[in-house]
Amino acid sequence: MIRLENIERIFEVGDERVYALRQVDLAVRPGEYLSIMGPSGSGKSTMLNILGLLDRPDQGVYRLDGRDATHLSDRQQAELRRHKIGFIFQFFHLIPRLTAAENVELPLTLAGVEPSERKERVAAALARLGLAERSKHRPDQLSGGQRQRVAIARATILRPALVLADEPTGNLDRTSGSEVIQTIETLNAEGMTVVMVTHDPELGRRTRRQVRMSDGRIVSDSGAAHES
Repeated sequence: MIRLENIERIFEVGDERVYALRQVDLAVRPGEYLSIMGPSGSGKSTMLNILGLLDRPDQGVYRLDGRDATHLSDRQQAELRRHKIGFIFQFFHLIPRLTAAENVELPLTLAGVEPSERKERVAAALARLGLAERSKHRPDQLSGGQRQRVAIARATILRPALVLADEPTGNLDRTSGSEVIQTIETLNAEGMTVVMVTHDPELGRRTRRQVRMSDGRIVSDSGAAHES
């Protein structure tokens, strides 16, 4: 599903060239559950941004579902991102003035789904995550765990093939974090590919495959996939 070939990302800091990613090769099969770990500055977030088509490499090729996504136009990348990728962020990124239901509905609206179908799908998604009674609440009226579950519902309402999670439990207490991870693992069990960046070794051990990074390179991979 995912294949990165000789990916490099370089930033100019003053007169210095800083390599955020160096000669990164990675293949991920459909349905995998993978964590990317490493110290701050190791390249984890840059890797996730490239996988999510939020950034472009300076060198190398990124193929998603067999399609070369590296040199697509911004508009083509946005279209691919909308239909193929769901994002779960540490800070939720919900729209404060919208209710939980309206936040979840937003991707369906942008995708042109009919209003009656949107309402049905949103209600089903919130009920599935135990949020039916919170559908009319705004984010500031929800707990951290509830906000993250709303964010997960929004990220997956279009049933993307790939879910990218950036420290999804970083702002949650242990109980709420456990509930969120169980939700993510249920999505993976249903067939979604999940790639998660985490600093938490315990969380990393829950994934079936662990990739460790240091200084912009992959230094270990517990179960490298050879075919995507």
